[in-house]
Amino acid sequence: MAKVALLTAGGTGGHLFPAQALAHALIARGWNVHLATDGRATQYGHDFPAESILIIPSATPSVKNPIALAKAVFKLIKGFVAARKVIKQLKPDVVVGFGGYPTVPPMLAAKSLGVPSCLHEQNGVMGRANRMLAKGAKAIAASFPILKGAEGLEAKTTLTGNPVRPMVEEAAKLPYAPLSADSEIRLVVFGGSQGARFFSEYMPGALGRLPQDMRARIKLVQQCRPEDLLKVKVGYRELGLDAELAPFFADMPQKIAKAHLVICRSGASSVGELAAIGRPSILVPLPGALDQDQKANASVLVKVGGAWMMEQRGLRPNDISDLLEELFAHPDKLNAAAEAARKEGKLDAADRLADLVASVAETTGVAK
Repeated sequence: MAKVALLTAGGTGGHLFPAQALAHALIARGWNVHLATDGRATQYGHDFPAESILIIPSATPSVKNPIALAKAVFKLIKGFVAARKVIKQLKPDVVVGFGGYPTVPPMLAAKSLGVPSCLHEQNGVMGRANRMLAKGAKAIAASFPILKGAEGLEAKTTLTGNPVRPMVEEAAKLPYAPLSADSEIRLVVFGGSQGARFFSEYMPGALGRLPQDMRARIKLVQQCRPEDLLKVKVGYRELGLDAELAPFFADMPQKIAKAHLVICRSGASSVGELAAIGRPSILVPLPGALDQDQKANASVLVKVGGAWMMEQRGLRPNDISDLLEELFAHPDKLNAAAEAARKEGKLDAADRLADLVASVAETTGVAK
């Protein structure tokens, strides 16, 4: 009888993409895979290779608002009841959580029913939901060394890397094309839902400060929010800059693979994919995060020479434009960063995580 895994993840790309990669790895081993998530998964989970995608009630608690906190707790309890019902029906051998509060009900339900569970932490700082669940998990997999939040859990933590989707594995086969003195400069800019607005406001001014002959060589791909598209398009048109703009690129891994340089936030999936594909980047961590997880993620590539980090607070347009001019004028620095990033990549992370999940599934579980 095929083994069954219930994967659970918050409905953002940062949580769903590594879950998707694990799903492919487990299915290749003959497992049956199901996904429990929230309603946001409609954007990122449409091609998730699961036999079923189950929407479980969840909410993010807010300690600042007692009424909102009470509503969130009630919804999480409702999700717990729903998750117990799902687990009793599916009888999974293991439940694997990828972070975000939507994982709390299924993970707690698994523990209450004696189903072994495993957590995957994508960031260099353990997320709050994972911190809540970590003690009850049989094992913890980490994308990077966890700098904060996993104290006392070292014995059951394994460094697997951040699993990447098959399309990233395909993109990683494309070698880095060195920038020459007169070739086009392929630049990719993206930021996700919380970063696209900043880059839409910032990048036209930054690119406008480059020398005209250098700017004319740029072939830009940039993610923009729908409400920013027209303004950004006009701004680049006035600069005479060749720009492909869209709210979402389904083939982003391929676009990263073709880039000479990437400018983006430093979410765990972005950093993992940059390393797997082996592309140099300028990373601008999301500001204001209490745990500074994106800064911790960025530091992984910065330390090995695969990226440059710039913090958004106080960032001026000429800060990035000066760096861009330096890098485009000295492409050997980009070549070296691409090689350093690739050495940090772990293309076998999904298989490493699948090995860990399989070992966890060999412990106790509900009767088949």
